[in-house]
This record gives sequence, structure tokens and C-alpha cells, in this order.
Amino acid sequence: MENNYKEYAKIFKVAIGILAGAILLFILMIAKTVPEIQKISDLQNDYKTATSSLADAERKLENLKNKAAEKKVEDENMIKAFFKPITTVADTEAAISDEFGEILQIMRENKIKTRSIKYDYDPQDDNFVKNAASRYHVCRVTAEMIANYSSFENFLRELYKHEHFIEISKIEIVPYQKNKRILLINLQFKLYAQRDPSTYTTPQVSPENSENSESQNNGKTSK
Repeated sequence: MENNYKEYAKIFKVAIGILAGAILLFILMIAKTVPEIQKISDLQNDYKTATSSLADAERKLENLKNKAAEKKVEDENMIKAFFKPITTVADTEAAISDEFGEILQIMRENKIKTRSIKYDYDPQDDNFVKNAASRYHVCRVTAEMIANYSSFENFLRELYKHEHFIEISKIEIVPYQKNKRILLINLQFKLYAQRDPSTYTTPQVSPENSENSESQNNGKTSK
């Protein structure tokens, strides 16, 4: 009886040892498996986040493309009229003054300071002066200005949106050495105004051209 008890006790100890080993092995396996499962979960979350971010970026890119296309169409379809003076004037300075007053108002609204302004009326190198001087007044304005980045950006945006045709010829920007947030600006632009139709003049034909034209007409008639 005692021997049987010892045998049972030995078997029980072996079973307990095996069970303890199995439990320890299971714990070790769990300890190794849990981090891997966590890594897989993290990878899945990262993938979902990256996929969502990519989709969001693609939507933003598509929106930017659409806006750029709309802007291009808008620019192509936008035809700005030339400024027309309220009163009939023959003098370019008087004709341009009202429109230049609008530009000065935009400068004041954007808190832009002017150091100097130079006016050049009907400059001979302008294409409108060369080819249609009888129909348009032209004033080239060269302005030295002081502004910060946001103010000058808003000013240019308003200048671009202006209802009348304005040609921006040159923009030179230099940061102020003592304060880099302040800009020293040299801006050159041209203002145009329609001349009154009653003041239109027809091109004069020189005597030499007149004789050549008459001889050509006579030659054609003789044939």
C-alpha cells in the first residue's frame, strides 16, 4: 500500500512538473506573441493612417488642379476695359488722374507708404503710343514704396483685380536691412485711358507717300 502511494506521489509530481513546464512555456509564448500582435496592429493602424493621408493629399491635389484650371480659364476669358474719363479731356495728365486716384486709394487701404512717384506721360516706347496714340492716353508710373509682405501682397492682388487694364512693367523688392520684415519696393506700371472719339485724328500721309499711292493707282487704272 505504501509503495503504491509512493508511486502515485511520484506520478503526481511528474504530472505537476509537466503542467508547470507547460504553463511556463505557454507564458513564454504569450510574452513573445503579444508584442508581435501589437506590432501587427500598429502596422495596420499606420497603413490605415497613411492610406487616409494619401487619399486626403490626392483630394487636395485634385482641388488645386481644378482651381488652377478654373483660374486659367478665368484669365483667358477675362478682357478688361480701358479706363474712360468721366469728362472730355485732351490732356493725358487730366485723363489719367481719376484712375491714378483709385490706385492711390488702394495703396492707402493697404497701408503702403510711398517714398517717391515719377510720372511719364505718353512714353514713346509704349506700343499703344506707337500704334494708337490718337486713341489712348498712357501714363507710366514709377513708385518707390515701403510695405510689409502681407500689405504688398494684398496690394498686388487688388491691382490685379482692378476693373481697368493696367500693365505691371517691373517689380523690384529688397528687404530693409534693419528690419527684414519691411520691404523696399520699386514698382513700375502703366495706366491707360481712352481718348474721346471726337478727338481722334487720322494718320497724316506725307506728300511722297501720296505721290507713290497716286502713281500706283494710275498704273492700275491704265491696265
